Amino acid sequence: MTATLLATKRVEKPWGRHTLWPGFADPAHGGEKVGEVWFQTPHAGEPELLIKYLFTSEKLSVQVHPDDAAAQAAGYPRGKDEAWLILAAEPDSTIAIGTLEPMTHEQLRAASLDGSIEHLLDWKPVKAGDFYYNEAGTIHAIGAGITTIEVQQNVDLTYRLYDYGSDRELHLDAGVKVSDPVPFVPLPTPPSDGKDHQILSEGPKFVTERFAGGHRVIDLPAGVPGWFVPVAGSGTVDGVAFKAGECLLLEGRCEISSDAESDLLLAYPGDKRI
Repeated sequence: MTATLLATKRVEKPWGRHTLWPGFADPAHGGEKVGEVWFQTPHAGEPELLIKYLFTSEKLSVQVHPDDAAAQAAGYPRGKDEAWLILAAEPDSTIAIGTLEPMTHEQLRAASLDGSIEHLLDWKPVKAGDFYYNEAGTIHAIGAGITTIEVQQNVDLTYRLYDYGSDRELHLDAGVKVSDPVPFVPLPTPPSDGKDHQILSEGPKFVTERFAGGHRVIDLPAGVPGWFVPVAGSGTVDGVAFKAGECLLLEGRCEISSDAESDLLLAYPGDKRI
């Protein structure tokens, strides 16, 4: 019934870049590095989900996010599950997700303090097209040379465990408490339809779908918004034009028409597909 083009918020980060991605203007010559682009509604803190693009030139800190219960106990509306769709990666790019071996909280604290935690994480090589759903409590770090779309629960809540000797604040007490320092086990991924549609994740906090261009109808249940991300290509949703580098919020029954080369992502809250 409705499609709303979301506003963008560019976020400077020390690990960001001066060269971004098609659809995004590069920072002015000599300007600050852009690490993230957020897509926001007029009331930015209200929606359940948030879509970001991330552009990395350095490793991000070793960090963890709390689940709903721990976040709400700390005064936040929700915890933070997140997922990454890798758009591009340099040949040696990696993402750390989970630990190599199970650790106690005492071992995790000690390793965070002496820096050995960096070498106790499972650093996985990544390439364009890879997808990871990162549940709250999982220790992780995004490496350098990566462009990714991040789908996340909408809360700005990160506990840093280790930051490679920088002077940024760490959050050891809170971070260790909410961590589950064990090897990463990916959630089951539903099989592709063998054509042009793939369910990338099915809960627990949100569903992500990826599909090709053409004509498609999305019928969202009442009260369940959808975040529509054109990864590549262009088209219209209910008469609202879109192109790569944008994000639209969808409600109700929406008709999508896009060029054949389009690559489209849809995310919505819940633990099962619509």
